[in-house]
Amino acid sequence: MEHYIEVEKEVRLYVEDIGAGEPVLFLHGWPLNGRMFERPFTQLSRQGFRCIAIDQRGFGKSSAPAEGYNYDRLADDVRAVIDYLHLDQIALVGFSVGGAIAVRYMARHGGYAVRKLALLGAAAPSFTSRDDYPHGMTMEAANDQIAAVLKDRPQLLRDFGEQFLARHKDDVISAPFMDWLQQLGLEASAWGTVRTFQSLRDEDLRSDMQQIKAETTIFHGMRDKICPPEFAKLLLNGIDGSTLIAFEQSGHGILYDEPDKFDQELHLFLEK
Repeated sequence: MEHYIEVEKEVRLYVEDIGAGEPVLFLHGWPLNGRMFERPFTQLSRQGFRCIAIDQRGFGKSSAPAEGYNYDRLADDVRAVIDYLHLDQIALVGFSVGGAIAVRYMARHGGYAVRKLALLGAAAPSFTSRDDYPHGMTMEAANDQIAAVLKDRPQLLRDFGEQFLARHKDDVISAPFMDWLQQLGLEASAWGTVRTFQSLRDEDLRSDMQQIKAETTIFHGMRDKICPPEFAKLLLNGIDGSTLIAFEQSGHGILYDEPDKFDQELHLFLEK
């Protein structure tokens, strides 16, 4: 089933919704869309789960307004979808910036309707380094990334893809698959791509993660060049009772670098 859900006046989000059973709500990463989860959708929907993926504003088939890309608004979009679909006791799965949005959602909305949380290569607690936080990309490098989007977005996406996966150079991941990932990025609006990355650059979730009360599992690639493994350790220490599953052969795209392990671990997480 497909939904177009109005989250504010003249802003509609595309939501894919398949299967029946325990609801699993997926939040995609930058600069992709909900179709990045097609493999877990295919498998989990046959294993008794209802799989739901939101195309965030500015990405995929959703509206692309000029504004509204800060984490508060993106978290409110998630709440609007949950309310529209009358979801409860969900597993919330956020990848990369989707993980960051999930963290903000848990703090801003008190974990409403969420039974458990999975953070996949999350861009949290802060994607960029600060005076008291020596982790992640520098502000200058983030600004260079934004400039590259504005200058030549297709080339930037190609360069980003080179960093996204650890195993494509070992012929584990095919060239057509890499082309598919790039195409997902090209389906985004340019301004949504830029404005969401500005939020990645500017937002700080260190106080948010301390407010998470739901059962939380952190999935992270130990060869991640985009969200370094230090992020996972900070989340583990900052979210009470959380656990970490390390993917030793994976870069940022853990569900593609080690798909069999990812499928198994996600299913175990959902069945717990």
